[in-house]
Amino acid sequence: MSATQESDAAHETHEGPIKTPKQLVLAVVFAFVVPIAVIIMLATSVSSETKPSAGTEQSLEGKAVLERIAPVASVEVKDAADPNAMKTGEQVFQSTCSACHAAGALGAPKFGDAAAWGPRIGQGFDALLHSALHGKGNMPAQGGGDLSDFEVARAVVYMADHGGAKFDEPKFTPPEAASAPN
Repeated sequence: MSATQESDAAHETHEGPIKTPKQLVLAVVFAFVVPIAVIIMLATSVSSETKPSAGTEQSLEGKAVLERIAPVASVEVKDAADPNAMKTGEQVFQSTCSACHAAGALGAPKFGDAAAWGPRIGQGFDALLHSALHGKGNMPAQGGGDLSDFEVARAVVYMADHGGAKFDEPKFTPPEAASAPN
């Protein structure tokens, strides 16, 4: 075999399916366009929820507008001089204390369990209130809530009374009277 015949034979054995530059361009385009098209079709089929376009009547409805312009946060201002603006003992128990006292978690006396509350009630209201305000054992100060001392006192009376005590509802003292010099 001559050198030209060997070179022609080598070219024939190494040729691929793409023989022209046009075929190369088409192969490259299809290698990128087809997968992208498939991904787009899959994405649209998964999220087939109808979404209103901007400026349509559906997007301009009052509820939709209010959701879009709603504030991120809000501020709640309590009137410290108004006992009616304060939470009741039951409300404080439901929002803060029930996390541990409803199930008796972490050694907390279970709500309504007279045997568990008996020794604590025997120490008196002031000792219970001090423990609730400043924390005791696993219980953080104020049960971990952001409450006034009056609200905590109401919660102590509520829980203790359901555990067998007969404490009176605490009397509200306005902040000005409590901090006035004697």
